[in-house]
Amino acid sequence: MKTNARILIVDDEKDILLAAKMFLRNHFTDIHTEANPERIPEIIQEHDFDVILLDMNFKPGATTGQEGFHWLDVILKHDPAAVVIFITGYGDIDLAIQGIKQGATNFILKPWDNEKLITEIINNLEVRNTKQEMETCRAQKQLLIDENNDEVNRLIGKSDRMIEVINLIRKVAATDANVLVLGENGTGKELVARAVHALSSRKDEIFVPVDLGAISESLFESELFGYVKGAFTDARQDRAGRFEAAKKGTIFLDEIGNLSLQLQSKLLTVLQSRKVVRLGSNKETPIDVRLICATNMPLYEMVEENKFRQDLMYRINTVEIHVPPLRERQEDIPELANHFIEQYCRKYRLEKKRVSQATLNRLKAHDWPGNVRELQHAVERAIILSEDIIMDAAAFFPGGSAKTKKKTENGNLHDQEKNLIREALDNNNGNITKAAKELGLTRASLYRRIEKYGL
Repeated sequence: MKTNARILIVDDEKDILLAAKMFLRNHFTDIHTEANPERIPEIIQEHDFDVILLDMNFKPGATTGQEGFHWLDVILKHDPAAVVIFITGYGDIDLAIQGIKQGATNFILKPWDNEKLITEIINNLEVRNTKQEMETCRAQKQLLIDENNDEVNRLIGKSDRMIEVINLIRKVAATDANVLVLGENGTGKELVARAVHALSSRKDEIFVPVDLGAISESLFESELFGYVKGAFTDARQDRAGRFEAAKKGTIFLDEIGNLSLQLQSKLLTVLQSRKVVRLGSNKETPIDVRLICATNMPLYEMVEENKFRQDLMYRINTVEIHVPPLRERQEDIPELANHFIEQYCRKYRLEKKRVSQATLNRLKAHDWPGNVRELQHAVERAIILSEDIIMDAAAFFPGGSAKTKKKTENGNLHDQEKNLIREALDNNNGNITKAAKELGLTRASLYRRIEKYGL
């Protein structure tokens, strides 16, 4: 079977090119030859080669190897991960070694031994893969840094409550303490978790979010702790769980209040031992992760009612961060609204829209039971539906559905959430997918709430 690889051979001796091509095409899928080195820039622009075999001397009588060094430099400037093997005569070995110092991966001697040539190319295919993986890792790390900086900048708000949250994030991020983020749906708990990670010493490593509310009880262990081949019917190969995937980084366990007592016990065992055991295995694997958890559930009440383990509570909340609901930081609403307006005008390639002061006052008076997520969705809907540059309140509250604090001050949080879900279902004619999108929830999370409220 041929190895899937694209090989380029550059040599001014056409007999060598012909012999190499006839031999190598029996072992590799794609062989290109070129006698004129001046065409190298054009060829490498058009094709991505896994291995390039490059002669060191092209002009008759040339022995300095300078042409080979020149074209090596051209190739590496175009593709720093390129794998170049020099083709050289016996008298050019010292030059070939110098070429390795300048970026070639190796050299082969003329006339070459066919089996050694095959071995050399295959070995260098692995070098090519390693170089590409390193380039990918560097790119991913830079992307991670950029994303982290973006996460910090996305914490919008100058109210006293938000300044307290931001200051606490900066303090706790400098440590490796476990963090529990508490707040209503839509307040931005994951954003807070990402900001903690972005400002921590683990910022250059991975951030792994896990929606525990979307993982069924039967899949909990395999998803979080991994499994080995044969552990269950569809386990065709070993697979690392989320804890192993978050190695040296941060794992974010969202909706931790939804775990059953049995799953809480399994999670506690891992957090206490700092080791995971893959499903179907007895081998313990140490884990090195920063733990951040979040929930909108009343955990302290759940502990009193024996619905949440007290020892797990102590384990996950070395530091607590309470994210305030939007109704408690109304002064941030204009800045948030303008941020989302700019975001969605760019997304939909529309002229920049604005809102009047009267509309801003209406937005500030709304109760926002869905918090920042509800505001974000309201802005997106208004941007799409409004034909005016200056959007009025009707664009944000179609049908006059704005709910002020006065209308809801006698209702508790559960009633507000129940009413919001009922309204979303009515607006979307019972379509779960559309209602979940409007509310900013997953389908699984919405189903649980529908069952919870008997809707």
